[in-house]
Amino acid sequence: MSVRLKLTLSYTGFLLLAGVLLLGAVWVFLLRYVPDSALLVSGTLTDGVFPVRSNLLHVFAPRAAAVLAFLLVLGLVGGWILAGRILAPLSRITDATRLASAGSLSHRIRLPGRKDEFRELADAFDTMLARLEDHVAEQQRFAANASHELRTPLAISKALIEVARTDPDHDIGQALDRLHAVNTRAIDLTEALLLLGRAEQRSFIREPVDLSLLAEEATETLLPLAEGQGVTVETRGDITPVYGSPALLLQLTTNLVHNAIVHNLPGRGTVRVTTGVHRGTAVLTVENSGERLTPELVSTFTEPFMRGTERVRTDHAGVGLGLAIVTTITRAHGGTLTLTPRPEGGLRITVELPAQETHADC
Repeated sequence: MSVRLKLTLSYTGFLLLAGVLLLGAVWVFLLRYVPDSALLVSGTLTDGVFPVRSNLLHVFAPRAAAVLAFLLVLGLVGGWILAGRILAPLSRITDATRLASAGSLSHRIRLPGRKDEFRELADAFDTMLARLEDHVAEQQRFAANASHELRTPLAISKALIEVARTDPDHDIGQALDRLHAVNTRAIDLTEALLLLGRAEQRSFIREPVDLSLLAEEATETLLPLAEGQGVTVETRGDITPVYGSPALLLQLTTNLVHNAIVHNLPGRGTVRVTTGVHRGTAVLTVENSGERLTPELVSTFTEPFMRGTERVRTDHAGVGLGLAIVTTITRAHGGTLTLTPRPEGGLRITVELPAQETHADC
C-alpha cells in the first residue's frame, strides 16, 4: 500500500468513526432527553395522535446509514485528494533524489510555500546537493591538477632517459642529477597526496598533543631554510594541549612555518609563530612579512597546486599541497583555518582547534 492510500484510508476511517460517534450521540439524545410529546406522529386512529417511540429506530436507521455512506464516499474522495496535495512536496523531493542518484547534482527542489516540515526537508536537501556538487567539482579539479603534477616529472624523466640513450656524448652525471631531482619531486608529491588522503579519511589515532612543542620542533627543523633565505623566525606561546594525531599536527605546523619562510621578503623577512589557549580553543598563529595581498588572492591559497592563478614553481615552494594539507588536517581535527592578509604586507594564518579539555571523556 502506498503512503497516499494509507493516508486516504486513515482519513476515511477517522471520518467514519467521527460520524458513528455523532450519530450515536444523536440517538442517545433522542431516546433519553427528548420528551414523548415531541415524538407524536399523526395517525389514522380516532384518537388523532399517539406516541411512536418504538418506531424511532426504523425511521432513524436508514437515514443514519445514508449519512455514513455519504461520509465514506466523502472520506475516500476527499482523503485521496487531500493526501495527494500533502504528499506533493515529497514527490518533488523523491524526483530530485532520483536525479541525484543518476549523477545530476545541479538540480534543486526550491520548494515554494510557507516554511513547514517538508519545506525544511527540501531546503536541507538542496543544501546537501550544493555541498555535494562543490565537493565533486573540487575533487575533479584536484584529480586533474594531481594528474598534471604527476605527469610533469614523469615526462621530464622520460625525456632525460631518451636523451641519454640517443646522445652518447651527453653528460651522464648532469642527467642523473636532474633525474634524481625530478624523481624526488615526484616522490614528495606522491607522499603529500597519500598524507592528504589519510587526513581526509580521518584514519588516525588521537592522543594528547602540545601544539607549542610541535611549533618549536617545526621551527628547529626549518631553521636552516630560514637562515638560507635570510628570514628571522620567532616562536613564543604557552602550553597548548589538544587531542589529535601528533604526526598530522606536526605536518600541519611544519607546512605553515615552511610556507611563511618561503613566501617572504628575502634577506629581511620575519616569521612569528605563537600558540595559546583562548576560551577553550587552542590557537596556533603563523604570520610572516611579505608583499601586500588582496583578500581575493588569499582565498585561493588553500586550493591544491594553486597560488591565485599561477602554479607553484619556486625552488622551495614544494609541490603546491602545503595549505591544502593544512586545511584537511584542520578539518579532520574539528578545527577552523583562517587566512588574513596583513595591512603592512604578508599573511596571518590562524588555526583554531578544540582544546584537550573538551575531549577529556574521549
